[in-house]
Amino acid sequence: MNMYTVAVKRHFVAQHYLLGDDWGEENRKHSHHYLVELQVKGSKLDKHGYLLDIMDIQSYLDEQVHYYKDKTLNDLPEFMGLNPSIECFAFILCKKFSQKINAPAANIIAVKIWESDNVWASYTSVKYDDHDAKFEL
Repeated sequence: MNMYTVAVKRHFVAQHYLLGDDWGEENRKHSHHYLVELQVKGSKLDKHGYLLDIMDIQSYLDEQVHYYKDKTLNDLPEFMGLNPSIECFAFILCKKFSQKINAPAANIIAVKIWESDNVWASYTSVKYDDHDAKFEL
């Protein structure tokens, strides 16, 4: 299927420590300079030639960056009972964005998070029906 993609990126620093096994230094509280990318995809554009208003997704991403910036992920309620891995972080952010983005032409939301220059994880949510307002998580 052919798709348009609109994406925005932001940088921020947050801390975490990994749980559940012996991960060496990763078991100690440490910081990452995260890069998060929010991608929205769809197969058609609206009457203005847009997939969605890019200012909206920039605003949504800025809200989340502000919330997580300089925090310890382990201390936040959404990470309770979870290992604060980048996989879990990508899922949590994708879930938040899926609830906020209301763009009829958008079918896919993907969040990619880098914790270093060459380590990243992503999570993708798909809306299977153009008339369905909800994304599957």
